[in-house]
Amino acid sequence: MGSPVLSWNLLDDFQLMWSYPFMVNAFRAGAIVAVVAGAVGWFMVLRRQTFAGHTLSVVAFPGAALATLAGFSLSLGYFGFCIAAALAVAALRRGREPGGSEESAATGTVQAFLLACGYLFMALYKGLLEGPQSLLFGSFLGITGGQVTVLAVAGVVVLAALAAIGRPLLFASVDPQVAAARGVPVRLLSVAFLVLLGAATAEAAQITGALLVFALMVLPAATAQVLTARPGLSLLLTVAIGFAVTWAGLVAAFYQPYPLGFFVTSFAFALFLLAHGARAVARARERRRAESGRPVLVGSAA
Repeated sequence: MGSPVLSWNLLDDFQLMWSYPFMVNAFRAGAIVAVVAGAVGWFMVLRRQTFAGHTLSVVAFPGAALATLAGFSLSLGYFGFCIAAALAVAALRRGREPGGSEESAATGTVQAFLLACGYLFMALYKGLLEGPQSLLFGSFLGITGGQVTVLAVAGVVVLAALAAIGRPLLFASVDPQVAAARGVPVRLLSVAFLVLLGAATAEAAQITGALLVFALMVLPAATAQVLTARPGLSLLLTVAIGFAVTWAGLVAAFYQPYPLGFFVTSFAFALFLLAHGARAVARARERRRAESGRPVLVGSAA
């Protein structure tokens, strides 16, 4: 059987994709991951903790490698390592400012050690490590109904926890000093958010791969925050962009023999560039309107 070919009849094309159970599971899992990664990623970008998100995405790889070596569930490896790494980063920070140089050093230390552990687990595995490319760059093949259920349960837990701490977390993210002075538990919120970030990263890594999960976490949020400064609208736009690029990536990966993570990242990056272009055009128009309405002083040079 040859590879599927995209036609001009989009309805038939979608019916063909949805006739395969693994594609149905992939679209369901992609929708869950997009929503969770978008919501958590929005706070990550706002708090300037993208390096922490990158570290946790890299940590997903040794978690999957250990799961393969020990013979237990990949999902357990992803979630176990990412959440453990998030707790380690929180412990090493010891109340320092999010995004500061001290946090970056602590985060980089955890990243380097656990990445080295991942290579050790690969070396200890005597057979051929199954699907190393999919672990790193993502794959929609082989997603089972059980995995979708695990992703859904984890996603509900993460979103419920994020909703519970959302308002004080937003306050602490925008102005941590004032929030602390008002009695907001800034440090506890920071630890809780890192754990949620680890869980969201572990969830998204199972779709986009360990190396490219960072793109799904940061690009939709960065794009939305370029387009609008209103928190509610920006968060909603982040989730919508993540959902769109994930499903578009799944469609492209179904018809092309390239990793899913490549398509998701490329589509998200294209939207990021378009958002910056649109903002630049809007600013240029505002500048021209301001200059055209500027009063001319009497006696000034032409």
